[in-house]
Amino acid sequence: MELVVLGCQAGMPASGQASSGYLVATSRCRILLDCGPGVAAALSAHGGATGLDAVVITHLHPDHCYDLLPIGTTRRRAPQPLPLHVPRGGRQLLHELGGVFPLGQDPRQDISFHHAFTIQEYLPGQLIRVGDCTLGMHGLRHVVANCGIRIRSDAGTMAYTGDTGLTDELLELAREVDLLLAETTLASTDTSDWGHLCATDAARVAAAAGAGQLVLTHFGSADPQWTHARKADAERVFTGPVHLAQPGTHYPIGRP
Repeated sequence: MELVVLGCQAGMPASGQASSGYLVATSRCRILLDCGPGVAAALSAHGGATGLDAVVITHLHPDHCYDLLPIGTTRRRAPQPLPLHVPRGGRQLLHELGGVFPLGQDPRQDISFHHAFTIQEYLPGQLIRVGDCTLGMHGLRHVVANCGIRIRSDAGTMAYTGDTGLTDELLELAREVDLLLAETTLASTDTSDWGHLCATDAARVAAAAGAGQLVLTHFGSADPQWTHARKADAERVFTGPVHLAQPGTHYPIGRP
């Protein structure tokens, strides 16, 4: 199993880098985790949308789901619709988004999502099977409903936080995973009700959970000095390998 970073920016794309989007691949399936602006273009360099087996969205903020529109348009003539897993309420939101750009004359019916995806709304605690992977959905703390995703296959385990503030559920999400992919939006701990992590927060979770390696992503700045400072913050807390997500980078998942 491996992780491929497609985009790593918080909010809108910056410095040529897309917003959040990550491809998880095994010998039997390919799963897209989130797809913010710019991710559809990045995905086209890694097999494209036609080779996907499922898309899973952590939460319904534009920087995590907006490129469902071009991906849906790309796949509208595929032989089979693509399973799309979204939080509760996602079906209506996507219907409204697709209705802004109908494929034909009827904005109520000619929506790419109707043809491209089989939309399935999930709840925290749910298990989703895709190929040889089991995805566990962990409800975390964000200003809108967000689920972290724990992925298990015979090859290894990984966890992805989506967007979240500190919460005890993070430890269960990341418990002894081979790789933790954690958002690093802020330079210091979030004291508001919004719900985001800084690198030190992510590193403490990785250390307490016994994660094998930590990949920092969802950066609040594209400035290399800022991101390298966040890596240094994490390395002061977590003794395992710490990586800064970079578009196009492949991370093998599974301990030797």
